[in-house]
Parts: sequence; C-alpha cells; structure tokens
Amino acid sequence: MESLPLPLMVAAFLLGNLMAVWFSAVQPSSFYRLPHNYAYKEATAHNGVKLYTMLTVPQNITLKPITSNVTRTSEFGINGGFFWNGDLLSIAVINDQPIKGQPNDYGSGWFNIDVPKGTLVWDEITKDLSVQVVLDASQLRVTDRSHYWAQGGISMSLQKEAEWLQQAELEQLPFYDEARLRSGMVYDDKQRIWLVVTDKPSTAEQFRAAVKETLGPAGIVDGIFLDGDGSSQMQCAQKILRGDSREVYQMLALKNK
Repeated sequence: MESLPLPLMVAAFLLGNLMAVWFSAVQPSSFYRLPHNYAYKEATAHNGVKLYTMLTVPQNITLKPITSNVTRTSEFGINGGFFWNGDLLSIAVINDQPIKGQPNDYGSGWFNIDVPKGTLVWDEITKDLSVQVVLDASQLRVTDRSHYWAQGGISMSLQKEAEWLQQAELEQLPFYDEARLRSGMVYDDKQRIWLVVTDKPSTAEQFRAAVKETLGPAGIVDGIFLDGDGSSQMQCAQKILRGDSREVYQMLALKNK
C-alpha cells in the first residue's frame, strides 16, 4: 500500500491526537480512573445553597501542612480542619504521625482540641471509610497503624436527622446557626470521597441539607464539617475559591490531579 503524502500524514496524526484528548475528556471511564484523577461537579439545592465538589478516592488524598491560602499553593484540593495561630485544632494524621510535629504535641494534628469530635478515617487495609468521634489519634480504630489517614472536623451525622445538631453542638461547631461559608468532606457507599465547598454563606443546617439533597443520589453515607467561613477554599482546574483570602494551615490535597 502506498504511504500518504507527508502533509496528509501530519494532518492525520494531529487529528488522531485531538480525538484521543476529546475521547478521554468525555468518556465516563475517565471518571472511574481514580485515584489518577478526580471529577468536578456543581449543584444547587432547593434551599439555594450551591455546592462545589471534587470527587476522588481515599488513596488519592493526602493531608498537608501549609501556611498559605489553598489557591496560592500548587495543589488541587480544599482546606482542612480548624486552627488557631498556626496550631492545628483538628486531627490530621497519616500512619500515626501528625502532619505538624510529633504524637501528643499540641497543635500538631494529633488532637481534636477540647472535646471528642468527628474524624473521617481511611483504613487502607480494609479499604473502609468511617467517622469516629475521638479526642486524639491514639483512640482511632484502624487495622494497621502504619496504613491509614484521619482528618478531624465536626460530625455531620448524615444518617441521624434527630440527633445531628445536638451532636454538632457537643463537638463545638462554631457559628452553626449563622450564615457562613462552609466546607466539608463526605463519603459514599462506593468508598469515594467528596470534597465540598460553598462560595456563599449558609447555616450549618442549610449546608448539611444541601449535601444530603444533591449528593444523596450518589449514596452518601456520612461526613464531617471542616473549617468554614473565610477558610473555605478550593483549587482545581475548574474552580478557584479563595474564601476571604486568609492563610490556612492545613489542606486536603490530591496526589494526582
């Protein structure tokens, strides 16, 4: 068979590459090639709360200490737990090591400061996610303490309509009845993680209701509130949310963008 003239060969090569890029971008299979990717989605609930979400798998998440706005890092992800003056007030541990110091150090990420609080835990051995209410990382129930991560926050109690607010109050959720920017992390029955941020203020109840309504069809099981207000920040290819442009001291980052 005769070969094509060089200009046609070049054109065919370029067209093939363009088709490959288009195909990978639109095919549902790209959604499932996690943890090498994430899926972005926006959804507005009937109560008017708009959620910006990044869907990934636990293996694709790492907990990072930062001293920056999330949008001024090179990472894709969202803000993490609560902090004060640079000290982490929420658990942030990987394989039994807090991300800003040593076990039992104040502000290192070893403790949920003051009271036991909802902590989202990934058990790498069993491939299970759970929310555990604990005071410090030593209380976490995992199969192998060298194969897990845990992010502290405040329990959403997504399966407990009659009890969630009382539990959130016990865990000292700040400004739960005021309209503030909100962030959270929830998981579904396929053991996938949804990172969730708003760009308009809402109460904790409104935010939680929007999560249940818009992500409920995905099989949402449970989750936690993360730090909110000006700390509610997101960075990915599709969206930049700066909160009030403040620095935060911990984020949930994607290993593979």
